[in-house]
Amino acid sequence: MKLQSLALKNYLKKSVTVSGWVNSRRDHGGLIFIDLRDFSGLVQLVITPDSKESFKLAETLRDEFVIEATGVVREREEDLKNPNIETGDIEVVVKDLKLLNRSEPLPVNTKDEGTESGEELRLKYRYLDLRRPSMQKILKRRSEFYRFLRNYMYDRGFTEITTPILANSSPEGARDFLVPSRLRPGTFYALPQAPQQFKQLLMVGGVERYFQIAPCFRDEDPRADRLYGDFYQLDCEMSFVEDGEIVRETMEPLLKTLVTNFAGKKLLSEKIPRISYKDAMEKYGVDKPDLRYKMELIELTDVFEKTEFKVFKAPCVKALCVKGGASLSRSKIDEFTEKAKKEGAGGLAYILYSDGEAKSPILKFMKPEEIKAVKERTGATDGDAVFFGADDRKKVNKILGALRIAFADYFNLADENTVALCWVIDFPFYEWDEKAKKLDFGHNPFSMPKGGLAALENAKTDEEKLSIVADQYDMVMNGIEICSGAVRNYNPEIMYKVFNILGFNNEYVEARFGGMLNAFKFGAPPHAGCAYGIDRIFMELEGTRSIRDVVAFPKNGSGVDLMMNSPSVVDKSQLDEAHLAILPPED
Repeated sequence: MKLQSLALKNYLKKSVTVSGWVNSRRDHGGLIFIDLRDFSGLVQLVITPDSKESFKLAETLRDEFVIEATGVVREREEDLKNPNIETGDIEVVVKDLKLLNRSEPLPVNTKDEGTESGEELRLKYRYLDLRRPSMQKILKRRSEFYRFLRNYMYDRGFTEITTPILANSSPEGARDFLVPSRLRPGTFYALPQAPQQFKQLLMVGGVERYFQIAPCFRDEDPRADRLYGDFYQLDCEMSFVEDGEIVRETMEPLLKTLVTNFAGKKLLSEKIPRISYKDAMEKYGVDKPDLRYKMELIELTDVFEKTEFKVFKAPCVKALCVKGGASLSRSKIDEFTEKAKKEGAGGLAYILYSDGEAKSPILKFMKPEEIKAVKERTGATDGDAVFFGADDRKKVNKILGALRIAFADYFNLADENTVALCWVIDFPFYEWDEKAKKLDFGHNPFSMPKGGLAALENAKTDEEKLSIVADQYDMVMNGIEICSGAVRNYNPEIMYKVFNILGFNNEYVEARFGGMLNAFKFGAPPHAGCAYGIDRIFMELEGTRSIRDVVAFPKNGSGVDLMMNSPSVVDKSQLDEAHLAILPPED
């Protein structure tokens, strides 16, 4: 039986059998006390010399031994009750004790209190790390989270359908994991980066509303909010939808109720704002803005249009007003300057407003009217600091966008109990690849360009092509992208055209996406959908700093499974069967 259930008073004076791990053992001479732990909690066992065999066994027990105990539940003395655990009012007086298994000394701490083991060691012995109460809680909460998601989708008429794991390679924006075919030498499957093509084919197949909690595989570098290799997303699609707003209105109540009902947190705004990609980049410098703090990028290009200050003679000049920033020490400003340099800045110009005056090395290069305009435009008051960016517009946005996040972190501007959601919409369909010096897809090539075929045919110059926007949308939670979706391109003529613009002929499109393209020739309905990164959402709702803390068996920051020792070398016979050979490393 669950230990937690012993807290119920109807077990008093009754005989029960419980089992679990020895959490701790205390020998008081004539009495031995054992805190027994299972997945539901703790209960105190009392072993007396009256139970001779049990007492003898209890003397040999150590932490994490697995035992079974049968005894009578009794109420503790008033001054011995423990209000910190649910079973703190009772204890079990043991009549019979059984050893189920021993444990060697543990390499990691299985308790939340005390010194926490390092992450590498915790991941190597993850099966032991999972015994910690906080990790048990996370596993249960994640199960509840999945049930919450599924119930929402079922209630709105979505059908849960699983799609293949062995699929074809597709341009989703990351490296594929390739799987060699034994039966067709020289050919490869790819683990799906997302079920994109399959869910669109389900719409062609007559499914009205589809969803699944889908495993996805991408060979991307891991980071604090991104797992290496595999992750899960709530994937969904809706047929006969031509406007992304329908998808947004269908799905956003899920996130709102997750925030308030599941996580017990506060929404920054009941109405979730829609922000164009262009506005997001201009105001916040990133396409996933954290709206829990304002600190927008302020346009000053017109203020310095005729400036004599060489540094501000640039295509774009913007600023950030940092409230309380005048308190920053010189060394701290130097740290932020280094941050700006890493983003491509030559330096970091600033003005501090303190004791009723402006202070800065750059003031001597600025005209009085420029100094006045900066203060008025930024709204700076005594105690504030204004930091500048001057370069081409894209670089300025990038630099100040990174500084905005850094300043917010330093001044703790984000309330951890508040969740700010927003939709970023109207992403550019194409973007300029600076390395290749040519156009490329901005995001998903299967999205529908706004304006359809006409928008593509009317775009003659690169500049006109770059102005085409996709009916594509991301949802952002506290500065983290948690969802991406779009109205899909279901028209073969438009699909050919979006690739033709980049120099790919129809034969290329048919070779890469023939299955989906041919399906669209047989009466494909308009459709749209999205996918939520549920690992990220759960991490943010639970308030953890690393996504690896909310997954049962994650890989480490280098993409290695320390527990299972993967990736690993395989036998030559396995390579031969897959028609593969390992090349020697290049000199």
